[in-house]
Amino acid sequence: MYGYYFDPTYILVIIGAVICIAASAYMKSTFNKYARVRSRTGMTGAEAAQKLLSRAGIHDVAVEHVSGNLSDHYDPRKKTLRLSDSVYGSNSIAAIGVAAHECGHAMQHHKGYVPLKLRSALVPAANIGSRLGLPLVFIGLIFSLEFPIPGIDRTFSLVEVGIVVFAVAVLFQIITLPVEFNASTRALRALGDNGVVGSDEISDCRHVLIAAALTYVAAAASSILQLLRLILLSNNRRRRN
Repeated sequence: MYGYYFDPTYILVIIGAVICIAASAYMKSTFNKYARVRSRTGMTGAEAAQKLLSRAGIHDVAVEHVSGNLSDHYDPRKKTLRLSDSVYGSNSIAAIGVAAHECGHAMQHHKGYVPLKLRSALVPAANIGSRLGLPLVFIGLIFSLEFPIPGIDRTFSLVEVGIVVFAVAVLFQIITLPVEFNASTRALRALGDNGVVGSDEISDCRHVLIAAALTYVAAAASSILQLLRLILLSNNRRRRN
């Protein structure tokens, strides 16, 4: 077996980390740039969210403040849209763009958008996969444990079980992509239709949302590379045995 800290498949982990760091840095840079640009209407992120929800016919979603930086999210279970310190009370283009994006998720929920339902259903399994997948694989690489599966005429190694468990977390990341892009598309359309920002400010909001979307693309790419690494480790182990 490759040494835990020295196997060549680590290059895939490094590539994934670099992609995520670059996407995060671009997101922060873009948000900070447009956080200094005041919207012409003067609306805050919270006011923009309340207006967009009302115009969409959504009257049962609360808009709340949540502490943290860019911790904005929509909670479909409690029908609550939570906006962070830099968004809730800010009247910047960046704040309105982020608030509108979260409204896009509320609109998806209101309309029964299928990918959002699927992503929500996968949350418990994805959490398990992200926590247990890697430990199961590396324990399996060390101890070479095998398990029979009822109804299947073969045994499965703990490494293979770990890969399947981790793959669920990767699937969650992949399904997240259309959900996030669709939310941004809804947000930009709503901003243009409801006069929350000027028509010439829509492109600035688009820049903010594209930068945010790239962080999800990076996370998905990193997870896929990690999954590829686990498969390579499993194949190498099988050839040695």
